Parts: sequence; structure tokens; C-alpha cells
Amino acid sequence: MVGTPQILFIQGAGAGTHDEWDNKLVDSLRRGLGNGYEIRYPRMPEEDDPSYATWSAAIRREIAALADGAVVVGHSVGATILVHALAERPPVRELTAIVLIAAPFVGPGGWPGDEFELPYDLGARLPRGVPVHVFHGLQDETAPPSHADLYARVIPQAQLHRLSGRDHQLDNDLSEVATVIGRD
Repeated sequence: MVGTPQILFIQGAGAGTHDEWDNKLVDSLRRGLGNGYEIRYPRMPEEDDPSYATWSAAIRREIAALADGAVVVGHSVGATILVHALAERPPVRELTAIVLIAAPFVGPGGWPGDEFELPYDLGARLPRGVPVHVFHGLQDETAPPSHADLYARVIPQAQLHRLSGRDHQLDNDLSEVATVIGRD
């Protein structure tokens, strides 16, 4: 990879999430990584009522605009759609890492939802050799911490990071995420 390392951050869903919630996560990530990274933080279409079709298309466009070697990060429903889109169709760019933060698991044992349901062999469908990190706060009342274990079952190569005392927004502290990105 040549140039400034790129991070693509996909927001979660809900009215005002881009400007009132997940912007704090992006700010924390910027502080944790320092000036040597370019963080892209696009606004997802219809954030208050996401559909897999519109969000996955937007995510694919964003990934196509990256250089090879980028890291993709998703929060909450944005992480669920991101990993589903990556499994459905290989990305056009080589990725350095996939990072899921407080991702609700949609499927058996998790949330119901046909449109977002994840395949049982999710890990086998992801780009080969790309590290996958799953971060989840143990005080998350939106997506229960047990969802991280469901991801571990369908992505056996994933590294789980269970964060004690942290909520769905990881208390707006992505220092552990920044450390992992800086290492990968």
C-alpha cells in the first residue's frame, strides 16, 4: 500500500445517527489513530429506515473509491450490512482488515429479519486472509453481547474483543479499535 492508509467508517442506523451519535465514534477513532490516516465517513441513505439494497449499494461504491489496503469499519446495523455485503460479493479493493463494532447478529439466535439475515457460512464468504475483528461492549443494551458469540460461530477466524463496562456506542471510546487498526 502506498500513501495514507484509509479507513471507511459505516455508520449505524436511526434518525440523526450520522451527525448526533456515530460522529463521536469517528472523532474518537481519529484521535486514537493520529494524523497518519484518512477516515472516510459517508452518510448512508435513509439512515432512519435502512434497507439492505440501498445501503449495500452505497457501501460498495464507497469501497470502490478506496485504494487497496484500506480498513473497513462498521457500527451497529451498519456493521451488519457491511459484513453481509462483503460476503455477498467480494470487494473490488484489497482490504487490510474488517472491523465490526456492536454489530447486531441477524439470524438464528439473534435478531429476526429476512432482509439482513446473515449466511451460516459467513466467514468462508469473506475475503480470504483479511483479519476480522468483532468489538462488543458487555453493557450493550441495544445489541446484546451474546451477538458477538453468534458472529464468532459464523466467522470462526474472527477475533473477538469483549469490552467490560461499555455500551452500544462503546462509551464513544474507540481506543482499542485504533490500536488494532494500527497493528493490522
